[in-house]
Amino acid sequence: MQALLKNLKKVFIKTDKILWLLTIAATVYSVILIQSMQRGYRYNYLTSQVLAIVIGYILAIVMMLIDYQRIADLWIIFIIISLGLLVLVFFIGINVTGTDDTAWIVLPGGLSFQPSEFVKVFYIITLSKHMQLLQENDRLHSLFGVLSLLIHTAVPVVLIHAQGDDGTVLVFLFMFLIMAFIGGIQLRYFLIMLLLVATAIPIAWNYVLNEEQKNRFTAVFDLDGNAMTNYGWQQYQGKVSIASGGMNGTGLGNGARVSSGIVPEQENDFIFTVAGEELGFIGCLLLLAIILMITVKILAEAFSARDYLGKMLCVGVFAMISVQTIINIGMVLGLLPVIGITLPLFSSGGTSALAVLMGIGLVHSVHYHKDTVDMHNGYLKNNRYKYLNTSSYYK
Repeated sequence: MQALLKNLKKVFIKTDKILWLLTIAATVYSVILIQSMQRGYRYNYLTSQVLAIVIGYILAIVMMLIDYQRIADLWIIFIIISLGLLVLVFFIGINVTGTDDTAWIVLPGGLSFQPSEFVKVFYIITLSKHMQLLQENDRLHSLFGVLSLLIHTAVPVVLIHAQGDDGTVLVFLFMFLIMAFIGGIQLRYFLIMLLLVATAIPIAWNYVLNEEQKNRFTAVFDLDGNAMTNYGWQQYQGKVSIASGGMNGTGLGNGARVSSGIVPEQENDFIFTVAGEELGFIGCLLLLAIILMITVKILAEAFSARDYLGKMLCVGVFAMISVQTIINIGMVLGLLPVIGITLPLFSSGGTSALAVLMGIGLVHSVHYHKDTVDMHNGYLKNNRYKYLNTSSYYK
């Protein structure tokens, strides 16, 4: 018992307590919003969300305790699992109510999950390892190296696009750009990609996007209000809900619009409207402040990591959370088209919560093993915990 308490003390000292507290604050806030929102629904969103959060924290702790080098060394396995999950969707995938894509798999017992959410985390691991290998072999700046990274990204992007989930495709593309930029890819390659994207936009508009997807884009720029009764209905009602909350909100459980469920998907992509109506401008600011502090903390971990791999893992998680947040809030406020992106750690959805918590577990692993023995060279790096006599762990 004494030995167990001693080990727990060491874990507590080494872990990133601030990031844990911020993450807990976000998930508790999420549970409060979902609890208040679901009074107008028969389905119990709260139970599945709490279960997913509990499992997510367990996985995050397990990932924290495993050295991220060991996790990344399994990158080939993660690639195989990712491809298997994405291909499996084409055979047994379903369309979940409230979505317009076939990107879900139903498990025995009626539970469903979205494979692409887990693939985001696996992609962060595999791309980080890929970039580390290129960097170690001085090929990160070569045309071959950049092309290999593009192929690495193109495979899941094409498969997810074929499932109809272009919102997730957009997240993958921005994750790649952010990781590549911070990872040291030379600017000339970004200029080339920018020219290719500019060339591809009219092609995509005419030959890739369907009529419904085009309408979602044009609804954002609708000036005469015709889209409000059609493709702009969800965003219009969402903005009305947020505005109706004023500065302090109507109070938890008192939002008439929340009770009526007038905003489609308010438990998921539009959870921000629940905070806006019932907790007001202050509640919205608090929500955004928590996410901002989480992303800033993750980025700080990236630039204090012990090596390039740890840095890229943190950058990948930072990109996943920040990009999804920007797109989600942009959707809700009518600044961006509705493309089905959840608000990390807040939206109802077990798969999303699990994936984000797994990503945060990776960041904790980078922090926790910052002063751990180098797996390849066999020496202790920058030990900040000498007084714990941690060197005895690696004999």
